[in-house]
Amino acid sequence: MDNLTPEQRKRNMQQIRSKDTSIELKLRKELWKRGYRYRKNVKNLPGKPDIALTKYKIAIFCDSEFFHGKDWEVLKPRLENSNNSEYWIKKISRNMERDNEINKQLLFMGWTVIRFWGKDILKDIDTCIQVVEETIWDTVFEEASNDL
Repeated sequence: MDNLTPEQRKRNMQQIRSKDTSIELKLRKELWKRGYRYRKNVKNLPGKPDIALTKYKIAIFCDSEFFHGKDWEVLKPRLENSNNSEYWIKKISRNMERDNEINKQLLFMGWTVIRFWGKDILKDIDTCIQVVEETIWDTVFEEASNDL
């Protein structure tokens, strides 16, 4: 059961951002501090990646756990017992499908896709940066071996 009035719920939902979220800002600031230059919300790429390292063709998405269905097998039964369950299950399922479609489209275009959960960014930014750096090194090594 929802403890908020419809007006409170509407205001709460209006405050949810689609870009420049706190998790995106934290990851971007850390990448910039370490000398990595990027583009944000690139419109001509599928899914408008939150961060695009165009030099290396790496697309990074910062996904919130709820809207992108983290631990879906746990979340879905909880949603089934909540208000407006049909709407939320349909919405989150479609988000997950769209994420997979976007990943495939970007891979087909030669891009590498990295997806981070928001809590991983907030709790352990160094590991997230390490994943990005390892991906960059893999990309550079692959290009160098292709040039031989």
